[in-house]
Amino acid sequence: MYVCVCKGVTDHQIRQQISDGARSWREVREATGCGTQCGKCACFAKSLTREAVQAVRAESDMSLAYAV
Repeated sequence: MYVCVCKGVTDHQIRQQISDGARSWREVREATGCGTQCGKCACFAKSLTREAVQAVRAESDMSLAYAV
Protein backbone atom coordinates (compact mmCIF):
# COMPACT_ATOMS: atom_id res chain seq x y z
CA MET A 1 0.00 0.00 0.00
CA TYR A 2 1.24 3.49 -0.74
CA VAL A 3 2.01 5.40 2.44
CA CYS A 4 3.48 8.50 0.77
CA VAL A 5 1.94 9.38 -2.55
CA CYS A 6 4.21 12.40 -3.04
CA LYS A 7 7.38 10.28 -2.98
CA GLY A 8 5.83 6.94 -3.99
CA VAL A 9 6.82 5.15 -0.77
CA THR A 10 5.04 1.93 0.15
CA ASP A 11 4.65 0.14 3.46
CA HIS A 12 6.86 -2.63 2.04
CA GLN A 13 9.67 -0.14 1.44
CA ILE A 14 9.42 1.13 5.01
CA ARG A 15 9.52 -2.40 6.40
CA GLN A 16 12.46 -3.18 4.11
CA GLN A 17 14.38 -0.21 5.53
CA ILE A 18 13.79 -1.60 9.02
CA SER A 19 14.99 -5.03 7.89
CA ASP A 20 18.07 -3.37 6.43
CA GLY A 21 18.95 -1.81 9.79
CA ALA A 22 17.04 1.46 10.15
CA ARG A 23 15.84 1.86 13.75
CA SER A 24 14.14 5.25 13.76
CA TRP A 25 11.67 7.36 11.83
CA ARG A 26 14.51 9.75 11.00
CA GLU A 27 16.52 6.98 9.33
CA VAL A 28 13.50 5.77 7.36
CA ARG A 29 12.61 9.32 6.32
CA GLU A 30 16.15 10.04 5.13
CA ALA A 31 16.37 6.78 3.19
CA THR A 32 12.95 6.94 1.52
CA GLY A 33 12.00 10.61 1.44
CA CYS A 34 8.70 9.69 3.05
CA GLY A 35 7.13 12.63 4.89
CA THR A 36 9.41 15.23 3.35
CA GLN A 37 7.00 16.74 0.83
CA CYS A 38 3.55 17.64 2.16
CA GLY A 39 3.80 15.72 5.45
CA LYS A 40 0.29 14.22 5.42
CA CYS A 41 1.73 10.70 5.56
CA ALA A 42 4.11 11.33 8.47
CA CYS A 43 1.82 10.24 11.31
CA PHE A 44 0.93 6.90 9.70
CA ALA A 45 4.50 6.32 8.49
CA LYS A 46 5.86 6.95 11.99
CA SER A 47 3.45 4.44 13.52
CA LEU A 48 4.27 1.89 10.81
CA THR A 49 7.98 2.41 11.50
CA ARG A 50 7.43 2.03 15.24
CA GLU A 51 5.49 -1.23 14.76
CA ALA A 52 8.12 -2.64 12.38
CA VAL A 53 10.98 -1.78 14.74
CA GLN A 54 9.14 -3.41 17.66
CA ALA A 55 8.55 -6.54 15.57
CA VAL A 56 12.24 -6.76 14.65
CA ARG A 57 13.27 -6.27 18.27
CA ALA A 58 10.83 -8.95 19.47
CA GLU A 59 12.13 -11.31 16.80
CA SER A 60 15.74 -10.70 17.81
CA ASP A 61 14.85 -11.16 21.50
CA MET A 62 13.38 -14.56 20.70
CA SER A 63 16.54 -15.61 18.90
CA LEU A 64 18.56 -14.82 22.02
CA ALA A 65 16.55 -17.18 24.18
CA TYR A 66 18.14 -20.50 24.93
CA ALA A 67 17.51 -23.49 27.10
CA VAL A 68 19.36 -23.68 30.38
